[in-house]
Amino acid sequence: MTQAEINRAVAAVTGESTVKISRLGFGLADPLDVNFDPEPTDVPQWIDWDHIHSMQPVRPFRRRRAVCA
Repeated sequence: MTQAEINRAVAAVTGESTVKISRLGFGLADPLDVNFDPEPTDVPQWIDWDHIHSMQPVRPFRRRRAVCA
């Protein structure tokens, strides 16, 4: 299967243009390459927002003074 045939097949299934599919870089996987993993497993697949927010400095609360005209 050529790259153009792959692009046309993916474009037909997804409804995207073949130009966009070619930019995304679809290709055939090698069945003999069993160690191929497109998504690394050493990167956490979640975000601990409490940890992220705890790393940011907290601004002290400031009261606004009433302005009398």
